[in-house]
Amino acid sequence: MDGFFTSLWLQEDISYHSANKRSSNEPGNGLGLRGKGGWAAQGKDMSSPNSSPSPPAGLSFSHPAPDTLCVQFGGVWKLGTRRPSFSEFEKALTPEVQRLVFNTDGLKDWDSMLVTFVLKIAQSCRARNVAVDQGGLPEGVRRLIALSLAVPRKKDAARKIDKRSFFFIVGENARAFVQAARDMLTFIGEVSVALTRLVRGQARFRSSDLGLFIMECGAEALPIVSLISLLVGLILAFVGAVQLAVFGAQIYVADLVGIAMVRVLGAVMAGIIMAGRTGSSFAAQLGTMQVNEEIDALQTLGISPIEFLVLPRMLALVFMMPLLGIYSDLMGILGGVIVAVGMLDINLIEYLHQTQNAVRLMDFWIGLFTAGVFGVLVSLAGCLRGMQCGRDSAAVGQATTSAVVTGIVAIIVATSLITIACNVVGLN
Repeated sequence: MDGFFTSLWLQEDISYHSANKRSSNEPGNGLGLRGKGGWAAQGKDMSSPNSSPSPPAGLSFSHPAPDTLCVQFGGVWKLGTRRPSFSEFEKALTPEVQRLVFNTDGLKDWDSMLVTFVLKIAQSCRARNVAVDQGGLPEGVRRLIALSLAVPRKKDAARKIDKRSFFFIVGENARAFVQAARDMLTFIGEVSVALTRLVRGQARFRSSDLGLFIMECGAEALPIVSLISLLVGLILAFVGAVQLAVFGAQIYVADLVGIAMVRVLGAVMAGIIMAGRTGSSFAAQLGTMQVNEEIDALQTLGISPIEFLVLPRMLALVFMMPLLGIYSDLMGILGGVIVAVGMLDINLIEYLHQTQNAVRLMDFWIGLFTAGVFGVLVSLAGCLRGMQCGRDSAAVGQATTSAVVTGIVAIIVATSLITIACNVVGLN
């Protein structure tokens, strides 16, 4: 603790002025004490034009007794002035010294530089079993030293070097992966049981919560979905137009934008947005409930947290993701229309007709199915990380971050698998 205090006071020039030791309790002196120990930043202004030049920091030693060393401070001990070398004290601290006292009668002004020097002296004396008498120091210095030593330094505060072998780290990570997979399967099983109870009409959750989550996952997400999908459509159309213009086939921008948005990109954009917006929200909400022990309270009352908390969130996102996917498709096509009509001089009716001929109903159903899968994955990732959250505020942030990363990775993997599956069964 004293090392931390020393480094802190060396970095910050916070001046405390002391006229002398006997007047340290007067207003504007020492620690700037007012009344009964109040803190005030008052004192003599040593930089005044009318003041005389400040004497430098002085350090001398005497021996009132054969086994006693008296450290005498004089002049101005402030940051910016030249400080005597600590080696002078080490030379004076002979093995015969058993007791150390201070004399500050000649001290004119001081700040944190004096405090850090005294702390270093005290540390050296402790190492040599020399008793230190702080009675000769100003009241402000004694109080600051007492404050620095109030909390003992933790023995394990120093950074430890990781000496684990490579194979140990690999094995530990493998075991953590297996445990994470087991926890995920357990959570999916609990959700499946809750869905079965829902089909039977036995699940317990509030319908008002379901309506609230549907509003959060649907209508409140439209602005960000509109912006991102529109911009993606604009970018896709512009990039395609640059290449197609070489062959004079700008009209096929409609085919490119329409098929890409309806089949894949509309659902992917909506899924990624909901993973960053709603999945993280679910994780933060459930994580905060873990910290506040609200989930423990539900279990004590015999209420399943999966049914009461997870199920309405999953149902809301699964219901709304296909609709958001369709809306994202329309906004992406609108972005293509803006580029085609505004930059390529393609007629609006011609563009829409080309889009209608290019996009098949099968593309629409594949996109709709993909959006529904993304709804399941994002809700599972958010709720799983929230239920796994620890008991402190830092764990909530980690759960939120993990929910977003898990949701986005799951979306990309699912997109690849669906694309491969469609190619295998001939749905091209």
